[in-house]
Amino acid sequence: MTAADNVHPHEIHKFGAQAERWWDPNGELHTLHAVNPLRLAFIGRQVDLAGKRVVDVGCGGGILTEGLAGQGADALGIDLSEDLLDIADLHSLETGVAVNYRKVSAEQLAAEEPGGFDVVTCMEMLEHVPDPASVVKACATLVKPGGLVFFSTLNRVPKAWLLAIVAAEHLLKMVPKGTHEYKTFIKPAELDRMARAGGLELQAMTGIEYNPFAKRFSLGRDIDVNYIAAFARPE
Repeated sequence: MTAADNVHPHEIHKFGAQAERWWDPNGELHTLHAVNPLRLAFIGRQVDLAGKRVVDVGCGGGILTEGLAGQGADALGIDLSEDLLDIADLHSLETGVAVNYRKVSAEQLAAEEPGGFDVVTCMEMLEHVPDPASVVKACATLVKPGGLVFFSTLNRVPKAWLLAIVAAEHLLKMVPKGTHEYKTFIKPAELDRMARAGGLELQAMTGIEYNPFAKRFSLGRDIDVNYIAAFARPE
């Protein structure tokens, strides 16, 4: 499989169709807005973003990318959906938050700029591509020695199917139906193997938990559903 092939066209269409609603904090994608501060908090525990060159892989409409820029990073967001990148660009212009966006795959950018970034983020993207290991390897290539790579994804255990698909998509309507496929979820040990194959070393991992009564997300020790991990590229 080539880098150009490492994409599901239906996934690009599925998320691109949601572009106009991407920045609505009360819309179908409100979960992205709710967890964004948690992602930024986890990243901030590991690295001071001020002045760092950061690439957000699979940036979608730019929610995390703008957050990274807001923390002082020189942020680049990359995605393969023109619709989402257009929305991301427009929102950046509206808010005045300086962000660069580019339609390019992680693999292609890694070939162009190996070791070009202090920090790489890749959130909720690995479970949407045919070959997640290829993306992990590209992210490992993109980060400079001493830099950090952050991934978030979903754990392939029955609890995740129950909560992330049955509950979140069908019962609570937290995300649009069809957002996830259980078979594409990635166990933490599998992600760690992919990362180590790319020369990365695990630094920290935490779960993103949801309290349905308080309707609130938080960082916690439960990694059975959604988790976020930090990896370092040794000096």
